[in-house]
Order: sequence, then structure tokens, then C-alpha cells
Amino acid sequence: MERHQISYSNKRIDFTIERKNVKNINLNIKPDMTIQVSANEKVPLDFIYDFVKSKGAWIVKNIKTFEEVMPHKRSEREYVSGESFRYLGKQYRLRVEKTIDEEMVKYFRGFIYLYVKDLQNFQRKEKLMADWYREKSKKIFQQSLDKMSESMKKYGVGKPSLDFRSMKARWGSALIEKNTILLNTELIKAPKHCIDYVVLHELIHFKYNDHSDNFYNMLFTLMPDWQKRKAILDEEIVQEL
Repeated sequence: MERHQISYSNKRIDFTIERKNVKNINLNIKPDMTIQVSANEKVPLDFIYDFVKSKGAWIVKNIKTFEEVMPHKRSEREYVSGESFRYLGKQYRLRVEKTIDEEMVKYFRGFIYLYVKDLQNFQRKEKLMADWYREKSKKIFQQSLDKMSESMKKYGVGKPSLDFRSMKARWGSALIEKNTILLNTELIKAPKHCIDYVVLHELIHFKYNDHSDNFYNMLFTLMPDWQKRKAILDEEIVQEL
């Protein structure tokens, strides 16, 4: 299944398309608020986009309903030694150690070390890990943006600003009006070449703010293996979110 996006009333609607032997286009909002569209292979992509846009008000209303009734999801992490954490596509085992000095997080030789004064303070351990991931995200995402922006110079696309936060439904977003690329903090768990794919995808939106043939032709030209990189995100990283 391929991921797609449309704009509706200043909102971005993300959805997947599954090609099936069906007569009608079907749209389904799952309890996790992901949107899935099924359609016959013969149905043009533009027709599907128009169909989803026509359902925009209904989609926004139902997603809001899901958000209101969905119970708060509590972290399944305990932040104890032996737990597995992903960073840049690799799994690291957590080692939690008591310290009387500065509390911090480090990773070394297949392990992430969490140094904390109170081994029973779950909130403190959770915050230390979140801050560490955020610090790494800022550095790695900026490196990717610097690199991928070089590919876009000849197309007249400059380097936008970078922002990032946790997002439920997409890896990134091109905020054209703000000249900013917004990235999902969960991307730090993916390999660097997958991060590069998302950054390039959003950069191309500054040239073609749609998912037209022109958009995908440029994506194929600049990154011929983008589908493999996307598959890693969709099949490996999403499972852990």
C-alpha cells in the first residue's frame, strides 16, 4: 500500500491506497485514526484524490470523534535494564545504572546506558530518554536536510527551516507558507537513508506541492530506490510505534 496526502480546509489528510478487485471506491477510518482507501487498479489517482477530498468534512469529523473517545495510551516502557530501544535502524539494549553524578544517556557498543539517581523514578527515566532522542533528532535531521538540500538547488529550491515533533499519521510535512519542513521525531528510530527519503520527499513539495506525476518523476530521478526506503519505514519502523 502506498501513502498519499491531500489538503482539505488547511489540513493535511494522510491515507493509504490498496488496489483491489472492487467496483466502488471504499474509504475506511480505522480506530487508530489511519485512513485506508481501496480501489480498482483502473481508477486514476486523481479520481481517488478528488473522492477523498469530497469526504473531507466527514473524515475530519470522525477523526475528531476518535480522538475524544480514545483512552489515553500509557507508555508500555518500564525503562529497566534489558529493554530494547531502536536508534537509527538498529536495536540497542538498555542498561539502567544508578549514579550520584550527572544524570544522562549514552550509547556504546550495542547498549544504551541510562544513568539516573533514582532507579524507581519512572517519569525521570522517561524524560531523560525523550530528551536524548530529541537531541539526536535535532542533529541527525539537520544533517539530512543539509545534504538533501544540495540536490534541490538546481531546481530552484532553497533550504527551508527545520522543526520536529511527535506525529501520529505521517513522517513529515512541508509547511510551504512557513518555509519549514516538519519531521516526526519517531524518524530517529529509522536508518539514515530512510530519513533522507522523508526529507527529500518534503523538499520536492516546495517544487510540486502535490503528488502528481511531476512530483514522482523528480523523486525517482533524485532517489531511484525511494520505494525500498519507504518500505522499511512502513514495514519495520511503524510496527514499533
